[in-house]
Amino acid sequence: MKPIYLLDDSLAVEVFFSTEDCDLEDNICLKIVESCREEEKIFIHDESDLFLTRQQARDLANTLLEAIKKSEEPGL
Repeated sequence: MKPIYLLDDSLAVEVFFSTEDCDLEDNICLKIVESCREEEKIFIHDESDLFLTRQQARDLANTLLEAIKKSEEPGL
């Protein structure tokens, strides 16, 4: 899957099914890669992987969709 770039393209976020971990419950990978100066970093490492279960991934996706709906409401 193509990365999503945030924070002036200094933070790349990828989400994918980890085939290497297909036998594990948490096999959806949220990969975050930072490419900025050390003093600007949000995370300790240049690359961080957060593994989610299917339900956690669904919950995250639904929460993001709800936030999008709220932001599109008129009168905000």
